[in-house]
Amino acid sequence: MTRREAAIVSAYTGFLLGDFSAMHEYIEEVLGRPVFTHEMGSHDFAEMLRERVKSDFVALSNVVER
Repeated sequence: MTRREAAIVSAYTGFLLGDFSAMHEYIEEVLGRPVFTHEMGSHDFAEMLRERVKSDFVALSNVVER
């Protein structure tokens, strides 16, 4: 699994795979703004993020096994 793939899975599921900084960078990229760590603990933020990254998460199923 690549660093980006781990960040996508982490952002979608809420379970950290890989390093936090990769996930944080990915989330900021997807949202197009700085994201503060205290925001990530919010249930509303998690639901909104899950919807925003869903297409990237689903696209992972099309990745060819290495």
